[in-house]
Amino acid sequence: MSDVTNRHHEVVVLGAGVSGIYQIKCLIDRGIDAIVLEGDDDLGGTWYRNRYPGARFDSESYTYGYSFSREVLDEWHWKERFSGQPENLRYLNFVADKFDLRSHMVFNARVQSMVWDEDSRTWTLQLADGTTYTARFVITSIGPLSIPTTPKYEGMDRFGGRAFHTWAWPKEPLDLSGLRVGVIGTGATGIQVIADIADKVGHLTVFQRRPNWSKPLRNGPISDEEMAQIRARYDEIFTNCSASPNGFEHMPRWGFWDATPEERRALWDELYDQPGFAILGCNYAEIFFDEKANQEVSDYIADRIRARVNDPVVAEKLIPRDHGFGLQRLPLETNYFEAYNRDNVELVSLAETPIVRFDETGIETTAGHHDLDVIVYATGFDAITGGYDRIDIRGVGGVSLRDKWKDSPTTYLGVLCHGFPNLLMVAGPQSVSGSTNFPRAIETGVNWVTALLDHVREGGHTRVEPQADAEEKWVAEVQRAHERMLFRRSKGWFTGYNSNVEGHNDGRVRYQAYFGGAPRYTTVIDRATADGYPALELS
Repeated sequence: MSDVTNRHHEVVVLGAGVSGIYQIKCLIDRGIDAIVLEGDDDLGGTWYRNRYPGARFDSESYTYGYSFSREVLDEWHWKERFSGQPENLRYLNFVADKFDLRSHMVFNARVQSMVWDEDSRTWTLQLADGTTYTARFVITSIGPLSIPTTPKYEGMDRFGGRAFHTWAWPKEPLDLSGLRVGVIGTGATGIQVIADIADKVGHLTVFQRRPNWSKPLRNGPISDEEMAQIRARYDEIFTNCSASPNGFEHMPRWGFWDATPEERRALWDELYDQPGFAILGCNYAEIFFDEKANQEVSDYIADRIRARVNDPVVAEKLIPRDHGFGLQRLPLETNYFEAYNRDNVELVSLAETPIVRFDETGIETTAGHHDLDVIVYATGFDAITGGYDRIDIRGVGGVSLRDKWKDSPTTYLGVLCHGFPNLLMVAGPQSVSGSTNFPRAIETGVNWVTALLDHVREGGHTRVEPQADAEEKWVAEVQRAHERMLFRRSKGWFTGYNSNVEGHNDGRVRYQAYFGGAPRYTTVIDRATADGYPALELS
């Protein structure tokens, strides 16, 4: 059993979010000396940090929750089809408390560096407060959205009101009534915030950098009766998620060109009105591969946007022109487009009138000045690799992981990295974590990492590292899957583009996630296990 006052452990897990909670549960169940180091002052990861108005699942709640415990499945009642942040955080605390996982966690323990020592076959971890830990194995559970990014504009430090990233939304209640609020960014987070606060603020100015496609979330309560039905079919639900390329209970279909335009539109009408990602997950698969097919569905969604926005000029500004529908991360929304019908909401297209500077009272664009009391940066994250780049990770011979991944990450199965022994990544770069239902990818990753640790320990090994050629083959597979998709030319998560991150804003593709589908990924990693891990060097 681990003792959090010790400074050496067989396994150190980084991060007490969704993946870290499940990972430490698996480790302590095996009697492994393990702890979690968490940089924040409590557990929850993204659901601890992102407490902004409107923050909620866009995965169905009952597919987002853990599947590993029948007791948890039977005891927890999801209140909404798409649960909000406060309830999500309560759920994670419920799981942690049920299994006494908090006693295996150290909070306010932000890791600044990790250095591998070949002689002792251990990692040395230096924390921000100077504390040092050592471990035989390190498992990263740091999540793909743990490093927020802000834009760089002249005078940002001069603004006299409150300004913060959505990731750092104040813990104390923030009354926005009567205030002039500016939101920069209209990605998934920005869309949630804007829709939620539009009727609560005095005036809302939306500074749109690039418009995004979006469709209705269709949230609603889950009654006791429906929850009982969900519990009765949990096995079926998780089986369906495992069989789907997207990890949800949605199965794509082929036959776009076999259907008439009228039949296609009828299907889209049906899917648009369904909850969640149905219009992506149950749509014709051709829309992700065939430009003409994607253009047709994009035209359809554009028409739906026009029908919801009263001002035709504003509506056209809200329709993306630089990417097709479904070719970037699709935000889901509740009355987002209707927000622009309100007299107190103003859309500013930064493509037309860029920001010139900030000053003490607000933001000046090329078209004029906007007086503001609060500025919210809904400008996203250094996705997938950002959490790794923040830590100075040094492997064999002092090689920097940040340098190795400068142009694009390279991994074996998204779990291990050549030159960095005993470093295991849950839902890491080049796994399916960025391309499918994230919690389902988490359980897949944790289960595989835990089985590998069992194999290593049972064999009496103290060092595990992937072969260089195996890593090269997996990177090639990731690239092949990526290049098949139309999104290969888009700017966003899928191609590793981030305008706020140096090195990620030059237009070069970074192969950050595996887009071969969750079933294929699971088949590949299960085959590696069944074959006895032939691509790994164990000693």
